[in-house]
Amino acid sequence: MSAPVFIGSTIYRGSRYGRLHPLSIERVPAVIDLARALGWLPEGRYLTSPRAKPAALTGFHDPDYLAALQRAEAEGQVTDAVRERYGLGTLSNPVFPEMYRRPATAAGGGLLAAERVAQGGVVYNPGGGTHHGLPDRASGFCYVNEPVVTIQRLLAMGLSRVAYVDIDAHHGDGVELAFAGSSRVRMISVHEENRWPRTGLLTDDAGGAAFNLPVGRGFNDTEFALVLEELILPVVEDFAPEAVFLQCGADALTEDPLSRLALSNNSHRAAVRALRGLSPRFIVSGGGGYNPWSVARCWTSVWGELSGQDVPDVLPPAAQALLRGLVWARKGRPNAALLTTLHDAPREGEVRDTLRADVERLAARI
Repeated sequence: MSAPVFIGSTIYRGSRYGRLHPLSIERVPAVIDLARALGWLPEGRYLTSPRAKPAALTGFHDPDYLAALQRAEAEGQVTDAVRERYGLGTLSNPVFPEMYRRPATAAGGGLLAAERVAQGGVVYNPGGGTHHGLPDRASGFCYVNEPVVTIQRLLAMGLSRVAYVDIDAHHGDGVELAFAGSSRVRMISVHEENRWPRTGLLTDDAGGAAFNLPVGRGFNDTEFALVLEELILPVVEDFAPEAVFLQCGADALTEDPLSRLALSNNSHRAAVRALRGLSPRFIVSGGGGYNPWSVARCWTSVWGELSGQDVPDVLPPAAQALLRGLVWARKGRPNAALLTTLHDAPREGEVRDTLRADVERLAARI
């Protein structure tokens, strides 16, 4: 099995959905720069993502939608009819210069990841994880559904069982739509209840293919550890997957402005560590995450976990300078820990009885 590889691209650098959009921040470039400042991304471990051609995306996406997306990028505008029909040019999914090329590159990274793990291996594609994209519509900041495209490629390569685990604060509605009723894909999603897109109810099982766990505000590391040990790992192990795809969105962290959850990035690394050994093929993507400092630190520490790095207690000056150089249109500013370390302090707490009951209810389906 080859060493873990990191897939990235220069397309993310300086690409903005708009000055005040939640994705006006640097994410993947900050992770690349931090990993390099720490000496964690030597030559040969970094691969440049190809850009997926429209034909590679039509297993899930409608050709007319893809054509409209490319046309919107080329023209820099959309008509009212296109906005209404395809969800392009909205506040959530605005027109911007790389609106096709950027998500197509994320999907290309997923396709490359699938090919790289054909004989076994670990691949990190932090630009991926765009789990809200719908067949004929942009949704939730997502224009192309990279997890669906990647999993479809794994299945086309001959794999018979793929487990998809999603720890983003928002439910991956597009992925569930794609694989509802499938016997080849098992989906586990842990997300904030009553949070957009307000899908993924505890009772929603997508024809038996999905295990959905909505969690309450303030969901903490202690509760996540329970969910990991008593739900996620047993459900994945029972499926005996040939590949595991972890959508590792960073918006469940305390500092994130688009959720009210309270995890530290220790929970993300714990998920990576626990899931890695359950299949010979392991793909990890990014996802949500809208605080530039918490996202950069979380996803860099995920790469450190995947690639077996020793994390320093205090970041070297070059890494600290990178974190201090990040900008955010919001008024919030980072505390000292967000600028000098990668690991968060544990954010532990009580385990709510309602969460225990919900975990037991889902685990009983195994």
